[in-house]
Amino acid sequence: MIKIMNSIPDILKVKSVLFYFFIMITGFGFAQSKTKIEIGTIDSISSKILNEKRKIWIHLPKSAQNKSFAKQKYPVVYLLDAEGHFSSVVGIIEELSEVNGNTNCPEMILVGITNTNRNRDLTPTHSEIDFPFVPKELSEQSGGGEKFVEFLEKELIPYVDSKYPASPYKTLIGHSFGGLTTINILTNHTQLFNSYVAIDPSMWWDHQKFLAETTKKLTGKNLSNISLFMAAANTMDDSMNILKVRKDTTVFTRHIRSILDLNDFFNKNKNSHLNYGYQYYKDDSHGSVPLIATYDAIRFIFQFNQLKLSIPDQVNFNKAVFTKIEKHFDNVSKHLGYKVNVPENLVNAYGYQSLGKKDMDLAGYLFQLNVTNYPQSPNVYDSLGDFYEANADKKNAIANYEKVLSLDKDFPETKTKLDKLK
Repeated sequence: MIKIMNSIPDILKVKSVLFYFFIMITGFGFAQSKTKIEIGTIDSISSKILNEKRKIWIHLPKSAQNKSFAKQKYPVVYLLDAEGHFSSVVGIIEELSEVNGNTNCPEMILVGITNTNRNRDLTPTHSEIDFPFVPKELSEQSGGGEKFVEFLEKELIPYVDSKYPASPYKTLIGHSFGGLTTINILTNHTQLFNSYVAIDPSMWWDHQKFLAETTKKLTGKNLSNISLFMAAANTMDDSMNILKVRKDTTVFTRHIRSILDLNDFFNKNKNSHLNYGYQYYKDDSHGSVPLIATYDAIRFIFQFNQLKLSIPDQVNFNKAVFTKIEKHFDNVSKHLGYKVNVPENLVNAYGYQSLGKKDMDLAGYLFQLNVTNYPQSPNVYDSLGDFYEANADKKNAIANYEKVLSLDKDFPETKTKLDKLK
């Protein structure tokens, strides 16, 4: 328990303790009203390239729905086959970025891309009939993948960038044919995304001709600053294992053999400088693997984002510890390609902890830093007002409390504190 100095008003004592424990125990849920739990909205875009209207499902971080964070930008995750995976990916991103103070990944925007003609859009090349995988109808529809990529690059991504608080950092997640599309974009449109997730990709496509072309094109290609996580499910029967299947030549094991061959290529092609992760899920089928693979992929790609502080550092917080925190977010900024400030709530928590320990220099620095970084947030002025009140600086305390109410006239407790001072 933090020892709070006796001169701090009762409301500030409570706030100090609450913000300290925020770091460890705060939980968040989906956005909700009295009768609904909502995880996103449906938007649409008219595509001239595809000559059709396309629906997209959008999930925004909670902070993006707060006017205090109006200028904040967020990485964007583009998700193929949104109909099947949107709700689970929303849950994973929220759990890893918002719940219990987790920083396993940044808060992110999720753009779910629904299908109109999946066989057309998610097959990068035309394939002749290939029994049992490619029947006549699929063969006839196949090969529209490049036009779909053009839609992503020239229409969808610019639309999202213009309408939503999107940062330049983009991730693409695809499963099965979506994974095939992911590998195609990594290979032929490498810089379109910063990171890629290919979950049990259909690398058997077109009698494995696409696999051969992929390895040929990627040989010697510079993939520095690009991340890829690839997952393989257990699609073998009980008579097979991961070693036996490599020697098998039947059509029924072509799916997993193709993924294993591509994994071998990535492991050998070290000169590409690709940030590569791979996992085989022996207890998951082609249908069940997306959930666990997405979780592992996000943790792998954004491992640089996780803030790791020891319990002694958290309890015995001082300027040296905060310097570590600032260096961490400088590193996060380097990876994401834009400036990432230390989160407001984290700074606030340690500001009140410092205030409770009578480290006024550090407390003042932290509260003022939040005002600089988050000038539209009423909370930062409320906290700075508490700091001045604790230091018997009535004039500046009143000025900051009045600033709070100019931004949000209903901000909790501020009016009471202001009336008391006046």
